Amino acid sequence: MKAVVFDQNLKLITDYKKPVAKEGEALIKVTLAGVCNTDYEITKGYMGYKGVLGHEFVGVVEEVNAQDKSLLGKRVVGEINCGCGNCEWCHQGLERHCPNRQTLGIWQKDGCFSEYVAMPLDTLLEVPENVTDEQAVFVEPLAAGLEIVEQLHIQPIQKVIILGDGKLGLTTALALTAHNLDVLLVGKHQSKLDIAAAQGVKTKLLQGFEIKKEWDFVVEATGSISGFEMALNLTKPRGTLVLKSTVAASKEFNLAPIVIDEIRVQGSRCGRFAPALRLMEAGKIDFKPLISAIYPVDKAIEAFEKNKEKDTLKVLIKF
Repeated sequence: MKAVVFDQNLKLITDYKKPVAKEGEALIKVTLAGVCNTDYEITKGYMGYKGVLGHEFVGVVEEVNAQDKSLLGKRVVGEINCGCGNCEWCHQGLERHCPNRQTLGIWQKDGCFSEYVAMPLDTLLEVPENVTDEQAVFVEPLAAGLEIVEQLHIQPIQKVIILGDGKLGLTTALALTAHNLDVLLVGKHQSKLDIAAAQGVKTKLLQGFEIKKEWDFVVEATGSISGFEMALNLTKPRGTLVLKSTVAASKEFNLAPIVIDEIRVQGSRCGRFAPALRLMEAGKIDFKPLISAIYPVDKAIEAFEKNKEKDTLKVLIKF
């Protein structure tokens, strides 16, 4: 089968071995997959991963190696973390923190940039009929945005500001606004802010934006040190700073304001897919404006190059 593989170099392989569904797994024919910045970071050495890339997908179940075959022929998406099923984290439904987990296309498990992918049945969710493939492929980043409301209780009277108008910031802003929260998205690009504004998100250009410590919840989604420092300067005393990017890795900056202002810091990563699918089914978010380009799998390397461009939001690969 065709697969996009990273092994020191990024390449498209046409004769990669087709996966086999083990007991309790399904074999899925991938129809559409999304390129994420994490995929790009892996090609620069992140996680030391080698294998098939990709973790955002929608596809059709072709085989089921289990007694329950109810998903056979169904259109599905898949949670990216595959837990061991036997630890305290898995028993709490927190497979994304399982110490023995595999992560699709990121850690110890071939990803979805291939014609077929094998996934445990308990990671799969059926896509509602009224949700298109182009919407469903965004379920993973949308779930990541919704993780914030799972982790934190944000009251309707409290103010939320999101820094960064890239894929991460836009998706998080759309997710929190769909929950009727008071959200302001701040970014550098008017064209990207306009996408959020068209769906009811309040927006502001960074240029000329006044920095005040008046925000209850500040979401850092810029991926830059300057964004992190600005986030600290926006968080009110005893407010909450939510880190959605991994900018804090291997960097030096002043953390004294966290102590002085008694700021709570919340890391936020992967979320559950079911709430994201419900939002999509209700038609509360439209991801079409975020799609910058769709490439056939034969041009997958070009898709990765397109993803590097500054004005690009989401690039999809069609199988």
